Amino acid sequence: MTPKKAYYERVAKTLIKSMERRQMEAYYCSDCASAVKKALELMPKGSSIAWGGSETLEESGLKDALDPNLYNIIDRDTAKTKEEQRELYGKIVGCDFFLMSTNAMTLDGELVNIDGRGNRVAFLCFGPENVIVLAGLNKLTPDLDAAIKRVQNVASPPNTIRLNRNTPCSVTGRCGDCFGSESICSSIVITRRSHIPNRIKVILVGEELGF
Repeated sequence: MTPKKAYYERVAKTLIKSMERRQMEAYYCSDCASAVKKALELMPKGSSIAWGGSETLEESGLKDALDPNLYNIIDRDTAKTKEEQRELYGKIVGCDFFLMSTNAMTLDGELVNIDGRGNRVAFLCFGPENVIVLAGLNKLTPDLDAAIKRVQNVASPPNTIRLNRNTPCSVTGRCGDCFGSESICSSIVITRRSHIPNRIKVILVGEELGF
């Protein structure tokens, strides 16, 4: 085991305790394969499943592992009109499992997310019966200030490039505190606890995933 892997394993134990204190259910998986397996174990066959935009869900292979013959998949990308999109969002609100990652998390167990339209953080806060957060431990920060700075200066710049947004951070690589129409930073949501015990389930992965 490499020193980094040993660190991830040890810090995950601390993080799991912190999250459990905040009424979140948390697990540690050493790699993507075991993380995907754990996520599938948590979702009974026949469950309705949706997700928010996430590089982590793509990189880990979780989205590809969702068998439409076993689950009721609600894919917002299938909407061709605004009306269809609104209808799909209405279904996501009542789905069994909403999948996402997190932009950052603190050693004390808080989740920090910054969103553009706000639909991802909205479903994290309310609606779906369960939320599964898949997060590489590269997103761990010591405190809230560091978490917000991580989102603004580490996660958001590559996300704006991925989304072809013309923002200061897509050019300079650092947050420009912009207010333009292209900005993807509209809402900052700090999840300090799960109001419904264990509704939020966090799978920590001992690999670098996402931005």
